[in-house]
Amino acid sequence: MDQKKMATFREKLLLKKQEILETFTKNKSYGMEAGGEPSQDIADKAADSYTKEFLFSLSNSERRLLQQVDEALARIDDRRYGICASCEDPLNLKRLQAVPWATLCISCQEKQERGQL
Repeated sequence: MDQKKMATFREKLLLKKQEILETFTKNKSYGMEAGGEPSQDIADKAADSYTKEFLFSLSNSERRLLQQVDEALARIDDRRYGICASCEDPLNLKRLQAVPWATLCISCQEKQERGQL
C-alpha cells in the first residue's frame, strides 16, 4: 500500500480513536451520575441500575474497539497494515475503508465466524 493511502487510513483511525475516547468519557461520567437519589422507590432504583450497567457495558465494547484501532495504528507503523493476519494476502481496499481496523480478509473472516479458523 502506498504512503498516501496509509496516511489516509492513519487519519481515519486517529479520528475514530478520538471519537471513542470522547464517547467513553461521556458514558463513564453518565454511569457515575446514574446513582440516583436515596429516596427513590425500588422501580426507580432498578431503572437507574440498568442504565448504569448499560453505560458501563458500552464502555467495555468501546475499550475493545479502541484496542483494535490502536493495533491498526501499530500495524501502520510496522508497515503490516492492509495484510490479512491469517493468509497474509492484501486486504480489499473497500473492506479497509469500511472497517479500517480489520485484521482479516473477507474469506478468512468468514472462516473465523464459522469456527474454521
